[in-house]
Amino acid sequence: EAVSGAQLIAQALRAQNIEYMFGIVGIPVTEIAIAAQAVGIKYVGMRNEQAACYAASAVGYFTGRPGVCLVVSGPGFLHALGGMANATINCWPLIVIGGSSDRNQETMGAFQEFPQVEAGRLYNKLSVRPSSLEVIPAVIEKAVRTSIYGRPGSCYIDIPGDFVNLQVNKSSVKYVECCLPPPISMAEHSAVSKAASVIALSKQPLLIVGKGAAYSRAENNIRKLVELCGLPFLPTPMAKGVVPDNHPNCVAAARSTALQHADVIILLGARLNWILHFGLPPRYRQDVKVIQIDICAEELGNNVMPAATLLGDINAVTQQLLEEFNKRSWKYPSNSEWWKKLREKIKSNEERSKGLALQKSLPMNYYTVFHHIRELIPKDCILVSEGANTMDIGRTMLPNFYPRQRLDAGTFGTMGVGLGFAIAAAMVARDRTPGRRVVCVEGDSAFGFSGMELETICRYNLPILIIIVNNNGIYTGLDANSWEEVLKIGDPATCVPPVSLLPNAHYEKIMSAFGGKGYFARTPEELQNALKASVSDKQTPSLINVVIDPQSERKKQVCMCFPFFFASFM
Repeated sequence: EAVSGAQLIAQALRAQNIEYMFGIVGIPVTEIAIAAQAVGIKYVGMRNEQAACYAASAVGYFTGRPGVCLVVSGPGFLHALGGMANATINCWPLIVIGGSSDRNQETMGAFQEFPQVEAGRLYNKLSVRPSSLEVIPAVIEKAVRTSIYGRPGSCYIDIPGDFVNLQVNKSSVKYVECCLPPPISMAEHSAVSKAASVIALSKQPLLIVGKGAAYSRAENNIRKLVELCGLPFLPTPMAKGVVPDNHPNCVAAARSTALQHADVIILLGARLNWILHFGLPPRYRQDVKVIQIDICAEELGNNVMPAATLLGDINAVTQQLLEEFNKRSWKYPSNSEWWKKLREKIKSNEERSKGLALQKSLPMNYYTVFHHIRELIPKDCILVSEGANTMDIGRTMLPNFYPRQRLDAGTFGTMGVGLGFAIAAAMVARDRTPGRRVVCVEGDSAFGFSGMELETICRYNLPILIIIVNNNGIYTGLDANSWEEVLKIGDPATCVPPVSLLPNAHYEKIMSAFGGKGYFARTPEELQNALKASVSDKQTPSLINVVIDPQSERKKQVCMCFPFFFASFM
């Protein structure tokens, strides 16, 4: 019995428990998408390969099983590189399958010919082309396994165009079973007891929870550790919700103070990169002791020599620490000077934000907008956020109560991820947690990167709520009057500030053009009405275009938000 290359690929993906595929079809991969649907894989056709790749990578983060991005050769492959790099740098599993030129036309200047396997090596843990149809199942198993074992990341599989419709006898195919779940490694016992001793001697401890902890599903153990030891904790942006943001031990609202004065820091699946200011002074004490817990040995010791290193699965190692502290019965006192200092800072920062949120001036500022969003969106919604100010302020103003329910520009600081992430979230939620809403809060500039995915959202009828916080620009913009004045000076290409976008752009009309619901909001009342209408309509995609003061910015100190894209760390 004969089987085609396209069918082999689809069957092999299904055998590896792959559920979702995102992409844009064309020569030579269309048959692969058709074959995938035939074996029960859900295929979502996107409008740009970049967004498709971001969507597939988010599936990997949500489910622990990679999503697949399917692209055509040459330009299609190249447009997906952003998603591969973003997945690998965020440590999310992803499989990209790219069509390439027919083998008998190599070096002849074939249609969209490009050295894809070589190019893919920079962005992926594995970049490979099967040597024959017979080995396709084995190659796909290796790619899936590589994407989820150790530190997760992206893997690329190159499929020559002539493989897709080529047939081979089933009996000669090397079929393989589904790869085993990733093996769980634990830290050595001596390292666990050393770490516990350092923590027990600390005067000003701080636990930092990273998205590695969210990925490893360590939420129950981490919460137990926080409560057993009474430790203050700080989540990195995408680890918000591993322990709920409203937990009494959360010190996110005193972030700078906590980092600057902690004498012992426990890193749970977080890296000392730019997001955490590299662990270096002046943002940290010169003599800070760092306890590093990570799945990747090469990460241990980056930027700061650790006091203890615990190599292993975050969930398993947290369990080891719990067992150690159960023996020691040590708890950090809640009446310490350190807690007093942190609580004072939290209080003053929250009051300052509240003051900004309650300002009555029009156009609204960021804080006012986020205040109303926070009041009206469901507590268990999946939040996708991107933009400069929109993402920064949104991180402090929009709480998360559940793990893996906040996605943003991430370690790579990637703009344009929002709609792809939201589509992935809505697809997974529909299958696994029906009724859970996806709310995507975007800056107007961030929205522009993949705005045409609104058509995808409407085509698959995904009831995503998109809120565009519109300040007419990147960081800041111009109001309509200033815009008119600038245009009088001369050619817009020489006069308009590079950060400016068109004032009064009606993005909501794009949503209504595709059959979704669009709302335009200038006042708190209009915003509240639009939010209530969108949240109560659980069937229809909706977009609220919220006009804010083009000059609205973050409050003028660094305590609650680290500048996402500002080189000056003030």
